[in-house]
Amino acid sequence: MKIIAVNGSPRKNWNTDILLHKALEGAESASAQTELIQLYDLDYKGCRSCMACNLAGGKSYGRCAVNDGLKPVFEKIEKSDGLILGSPIYWGDVSAMMRAFLERLLFQYTNFDDGSSLFAGHLKTGFIYTMNAPAGYMNELYKKYADFLRMYFEYTGTVECSETLQVEDYAKYHLGFFDGEQRRHRRETVFPEDCRKAFDLGKAIAGR
Repeated sequence: MKIIAVNGSPRKNWNTDILLHKALEGAESASAQTELIQLYDLDYKGCRSCMACNLAGGKSYGRCAVNDGLKPVFEKIEKSDGLILGSPIYWGDVSAMMRAFLERLLFQYTNFDDGSSLFAGHLKTGFIYTMNAPAGYMNELYKKYADFLRMYFEYTGTVECSETLQVEDYAKYHLGFFDGEQRRHRRETVFPEDCRKAFDLGKAIAGR
């Protein structure tokens, strides 16, 4: 059993990254092998619409033909049993790197003859979101990406982490719109529960 987590946040050792590590700890508790991939460490762009993955008789049919930083990631995913995605919400959507990753991941598996999936394996998936807005604010976005993933894979669940702590010391930044004390309090009282939910998601994805 191999579970891969993909971090769509540029910030390591912070909200999204911490929750993904917790999710992998949950997967490891179910005896899975795990790996965390940092998208912001990779060199790639979104879909080029080259159509090579849909070329009749083409050697890349059902596979992204672009040879860049995502190629080895896709190869690992195809050999895995579970995929946990994590992204902060920027301007009402996942981060640009996560969006580009999803374009490339999903487009290659779309059969445009009948709408079926070209993904040959079985992959359990889940999504972890972090955001500054209140809980439930982005429910429609979560549903959209869950529906996208269900078109190709098994979808296991969503974890939302809201009203996150943006920085350690709010006094050093122009962040007066946010209540730093309230965010620190949530970090101490609510974030541990979010970590537990992430752990449980990873464990569920690794479960047989």
